[in-house]
Amino acid sequence: MPQNRFDKRLQNLPTTIWNKIIQIDELKGQWAAGVQLGPQVLGRLKKSVLVTSTGASTRIEGARLSDEDVEKLMRGLALQKFRDRDKQEVKGYYELLENVFESWQHIRFSESTIKHFHKELLKYVDKDKLHRGEYKKGENKVEMIDEAGRSVGVLFDTTPVYLTPKEMQELVEWTREALEKNKHHPLLIIGNFLVEFLQIHPFQDGNGRVSRILTNLLLLREGYFYMPYVSHEKLIEDNKPDYYMAPRKSQKTLKSGKENITPWLVFFLEIVLVQSRMAVALFSKEQIEKLLSPKQLAVWSYLQSVQEAAPLQISQHANVARPTVNQALEKLLRLKKIERLGMGRSTRYRKIE
Repeated sequence: MPQNRFDKRLQNLPTTIWNKIIQIDELKGQWAAGVQLGPQVLGRLKKSVLVTSTGASTRIEGARLSDEDVEKLMRGLALQKFRDRDKQEVKGYYELLENVFESWQHIRFSESTIKHFHKELLKYVDKDKLHRGEYKKGENKVEMIDEAGRSVGVLFDTTPVYLTPKEMQELVEWTREALEKNKHHPLLIIGNFLVEFLQIHPFQDGNGRVSRILTNLLLLREGYFYMPYVSHEKLIEDNKPDYYMAPRKSQKTLKSGKENITPWLVFFLEIVLVQSRMAVALFSKEQIEKLLSPKQLAVWSYLQSVQEAAPLQISQHANVARPTVNQALEKLLRLKKIERLGMGRSTRYRKIE
C-alpha cells in the first residue's frame, strides 16, 4: 500500500531534520507573537514578494525576465524584447500566486484544486491550450535548465502516463489525511508531497511552477503565515543547483526497498528555515521596514541572510539595480543597521549584530 510506503519513509529520520524543524517552529512562533506591522507595510511587502516570486519561479524554468521586467509587465507596459510565452507564463503565475495569498483559507487541497491551479497557471499560454488542467497524455522527463534557458541533461524519468492518475489520487489522499490527523509533522508531510509530486510529474508542462504554488498554499494552511512576505521561490532560485540535485538523490531511491528522502527534506527545510529567519528579521524594535522602500527592504533582507556581501553581489542576489543598492546601503548605514568593511573595490557590508 502507498500509504504505508509514505509513512515508512518518514520514520527514523536523522537528528538534523528534527533540529531544523524545531528552529523553524520557534521562528514561526516568534512571527506570530511579534508581528505588529501595519496593513500598509504588509501590503507593500506582499506586492514586492509577488513580483520577486513570479520572476524567480519562471526563471528557474528558463524564462529570462528580471523582477523589473515582471513589474513592468504586470503594470501593463509592453515588453517587446521577450518571447510571448515568457510574458504569458509570468502573468499566469503572478495572478495565481496572488489568489493563493489572498484566499488560501478558502482553497481546499484536492486533485481538482491542483488541476485548477495548472489551468490558471497556463491560461494565457497559447501553446498549452490543449493540456491545461489535464494530466499528461505523453511521457515526460525532468531536465536541468541552464541560465540561457537551454536543457543541459535529463535528471530523471517520471511516472508513466497510465499510472499518473492512480498515483496522484493516492498521494493527494494520503497527504490530506496525514495533515488532518497529524500523522507526522506538517513540514514532513508537505516535503513528502513535493518530492513525490515532482517524481510523478503529472502534467505535460508547468510541474515545477505548480509545485511552488502548492508549497505556498500548504505552508499557509499549516500556519506559516509569513509566506507572502518573504519569497520562497527566490530562495530556491538562489540555490538552483541544489534544488535540482536534492530531489534527484531522493527520487533515485523511490519505489525501492530502501527509500530515502532525507536529501530532499534537508534542502526543503533549510529553505524554509532561511525564509523563517528572514521573516522574523522583517520586524525589529524600530520596525525598520516602515522606513524602507521595497527595493531597500530587499537589500536589507539579503544582508540578513549572509555574513557579508559586496554591492555587486547584493545587486545580483536581491535583484536590485546597483544605484538603488548604493542608496539602500547609505540609508542602512545611517540607521546603524549595517557596517562598512574595507575601501574601494574591496568594500563589503555586513549587518550589525
